[in-house]
Amino acid sequence: MNLWKLDASARNGFSRNHLNRLSERRDDGPFIQSLLQHPRARTLLLAGDLPLLPNESASNEPLFPLGFALERLGAVGAHRETVFLGLDDQDPVFVTLIEDAESVEWPQHGLVAVDLRKLITQGLLPPALLGVLAQAKSVLHWHKTHRFCSKCGQPTRMAAAGWRRECDACGTHHFPRTDPVVIMLAVHGDACLLGRQPRFPPGMYSCLAGFLEPGETIEDSVRRELLEEAGVRAGRVRYISSQTWPFPASLMIGCFAEVAETALKIDHDELEDARWFSRAEALALLNNTHEQALTCPPPMAIAHQLMKIWAEAEAGV
Repeated sequence: MNLWKLDASARNGFSRNHLNRLSERRDDGPFIQSLLQHPRARTLLLAGDLPLLPNESASNEPLFPLGFALERLGAVGAHRETVFLGLDDQDPVFVTLIEDAESVEWPQHGLVAVDLRKLITQGLLPPALLGVLAQAKSVLHWHKTHRFCSKCGQPTRMAAAGWRRECDACGTHHFPRTDPVVIMLAVHGDACLLGRQPRFPPGMYSCLAGFLEPGETIEDSVRRELLEEAGVRAGRVRYISSQTWPFPASLMIGCFAEVAETALKIDHDELEDARWFSRAEALALLNNTHEQALTCPPPMAIAHQLMKIWAEAEAGV
């Protein structure tokens, strides 16, 4: 059974990942070593935060033979960590971080560094590979920013095939983190609330969003963000879908929130504008046919999918 067909989350960019992560085997040193020596082992390469692809118009394959890739890294940058991501069928897949590589002329090495947003917006890779890249980028960003123990300040080292860092000085174990973000479509009858930030492209409106705080439920976070940013009080909150968002390592938790009153009090430190859109207007935004040339995020974004589900009444809202 294709479970992706059952999940609303699978419509969102970066949210398909076919790897068997084998998390229960990460502490099995001999097993991980055998995977590193596997003849079909492959690795993604990340130069800082940028995936590397072959510099060939006919190929966008981001997975390189592991032995070949590691052999060449000494000439192009500092190889820091190689992390086990999982099995693709029976073939091991890793990701390798190359740092101190900002000055490298990648085309001279037959490679090109590509921003992850470009890969998804231009459809350069299959959806399942984008999910693997999101996993890779998120865990490597954690390694880059957690090289020292937050308890005693001493250097940490990689363990558990890249899914733990250990401090030999005080014995503390550190694990990768994911930052939860609530993103919500507030609805009132036949209208939905969208806003825009100054950094958005001109004319683009999207769902409101914000980080979930410690000691806060998803529902309370949705209600707080709507009250803070738009001055509206939400009642019932319903979870719809989620999206991994590797910028650097967030999980977008998509919800619908029912609002009883429509008067707005916009926090202009957070939003440039916010307004209510009818269901017909929301459909026009989704189809790029709005009479005022307003737009919304592209289909890969969870905001687009939340709007689409509501506008087409798929969730019975």
